[in-house]
Amino acid sequence: MSQDICVVVPTIREYECMRSYFENAREHGFDLSRLHVVLVTEDFCETDAMERMLEEEGVAGEVFDGTRREEWYAEHGIEEYGHVVPAASHAETSFGLLYMWANDEFEYGFFIDDDTLPHPEEDFFGTHMENLAFEGEIEEISSDEQWVNVLYQNADEHGLYPRGYPYSAMGETVETGTTEIERGQVVASQGLWTNVPDLDAVRILMDGDLEGQAQTRTSREDFGDDFVAARGNYLTVCSMNLAFRREVIPAFYQLPMDDNEWDVGRFDDIWSGVFLKRACDVLGKRIYNGAPLCEHNKAPRSTFDDLNNEVPGLELNEHLWRIIDDVGAGADSYGEIFEAMGRELAEGDWSDYNNGAFFNYVGEHMLDWLEALEALERPVAVAGNRRL
Repeated sequence: MSQDICVVVPTIREYECMRSYFENAREHGFDLSRLHVVLVTEDFCETDAMERMLEEEGVAGEVFDGTRREEWYAEHGIEEYGHVVPAASHAETSFGLLYMWANDEFEYGFFIDDDTLPHPEEDFFGTHMENLAFEGEIEEISSDEQWVNVLYQNADEHGLYPRGYPYSAMGETVETGTTEIERGQVVASQGLWTNVPDLDAVRILMDGDLEGQAQTRTSREDFGDDFVAARGNYLTVCSMNLAFRREVIPAFYQLPMDDNEWDVGRFDDIWSGVFLKRACDVLGKRIYNGAPLCEHNKAPRSTFDDLNNEVPGLELNEHLWRIIDDVGAGADSYGEIFEAMGRELAEGDWSDYNNGAFFNYVGEHMLDWLEALEALERPVAVAGNRRL
C-alpha cells in the first residue's frame, strides 16, 4: 500500500516515544508502510539520532530542523510565507500541514505529541482510521453555553475542564442525545488522554500543582462512549492525539503563538479547533472524540511558566468563538470559510480587549496561510540555483 498517512510529531527531546507507536502498529497488524513520519524539531536537537530511529524502525520519514525547514521553503518557492510557522513553538505542527499539502499522496494526517504513549491494548492508528471512516449512530453532546467539555463524562467526580475551555462557559447544563453520521462526514478524530489531563495553568494551580501537571489524574474509567459535539457547539481540540483528513488543512492552520510581540502562547491548537468546528458546522462535517486514548506523561515544569504564556491570551480566548460564530455562513469550502474568519479578525477593531491587536495579527496570518497553500499548488521551475 502507498504512503497515504503523514504523521507529524513536534519534538525536541522525547522522539523515542515513536518506537512505542510503531510497536503498537505491529502488535495490532496495522500496515506501517502507509506511514510517512515528519519530525519537526530545532537546529540544536539530535537530528541524526532521529533519522537513525526512523531507519532502525523501518518507517519512512524526514526530520526538519529550522535550517531544513528554510531549505524546504526555498525548494517549494514559498520563502515569503515562512513566517506563518512560528519559531520554537508547538505551532510548528503547521509545517507538517504545509508538507502534506505539497505532497498530495497524503490523504490523512496525524498529530502526535512526544510526551504521549499509546495504550498497548488499543490499536492506535487503526482506531483513528476507523473513526474517520465512521458511519452510524453516535452520542451527540451539547450545552446551554454552546461549549462541550470533552471531559464531561466524569466531570461530576473530577471537576476538570480542559485547556482552552472558556471560563465564562463553565457550569454548563449538558444535554445528551444521538445523531446519525454518514460515511465521509467525520473529518477529524480526537483521541483523549489518561494520566496528566490537558489543563491550562490557572486550573493546574487551582488543582494544587506547581509543576505544570495536575494533582487530579484521568484514567480509562473517566471515559465512556465516543461522541460528537452538536452543531453550534464548540469544543477544545488538542493536537497531542489527533487524526484528520487532508481536506481540512485550509481551515486547520495551527495559529502563530509564542513568537509574537504580545507573548501570546498555548492557544495554537485550541483556536485552530474553534475555526475547524465552525467550518465543520457550515459544511455538515463532524469531529469525532474519544478513542483511542493515549497516556499523557507531561514532564514537570513550572506552572507559572505556562501561566506567563497563557495570560496574554486568556481574555481573547473568551471572545474568539463569539466573533466567528456567525462568520462564513453559506460558504462551500474550507478555504472560503477560513478566509471569511481571517478577514473578520484582520479587519476588526479589537481595542476593547487586552492585547486585542493580536486578533488582527492572527487574522493576517490566516490569510497568509491560504496564500501559502495556493503557492504550493503552483509548479516551481529551478534553473541552477535560481528559482524561475
